[in-house]
Amino acid sequence: MSGIICTSLRIAPGQRISVKGDVPTGAKSFVVNLGKSKDDLLLHFNARFDAHGDIKTIVCNSKTKGKWGTEHRETNFPFQEGSSAEVFFTHDKNEVTITLPGNHQFKVPNASGFEGIEFACVEGDIVFKGLSVA
Repeated sequence: MSGIICTSLRIAPGQRISVKGDVPTGAKSFVVNLGKSKDDLLLHFNARFDAHGDIKTIVCNSKTKGKWGTEHRETNFPFQEGSSAEVFFTHDKNEVTITLPGNHQFKVPNASGFEGIEFACVEGDIVFKGLSVA
C-alpha cells in the first residue's frame, strides 16, 4: 500500500485533525505520523492488526531528532479489516487526544512539546481517503 505525506501544514494547538481510510482485508498495520518532520514527531500512531509481535494493539510514540520516546500502548482496538476507519487527533502543548471509531478516547503525552503540526504522513495497510482539519 502507498501512503501520503503532507508538508508545510499549519495546524495550531486545539485544531482537530481527521484521517479517513479503508482498511483492506489482510491488513497488518497502518501508521499516522504527525509533527514537524519524519525525524521530529509529536505523534507516531501505529494500529497493529498483527505486526511486530502485537495483535490488535495501538502503539503510540514520539520522536525527537530521530530518537524514539516512550511507547504508549492502547488495547481498545476498534479497527476491522475490510471496513472504513476515521481517527481524530487534537493536540496541545501537554498532550494529544486521540478519538477512535466508536468514540473511545485516550491521551498520550506531548513529549516533544511541539505546539504546531507541519508534517503529516499516512502509510501502511490503509487506503487513504482524506485528511481534514477543523
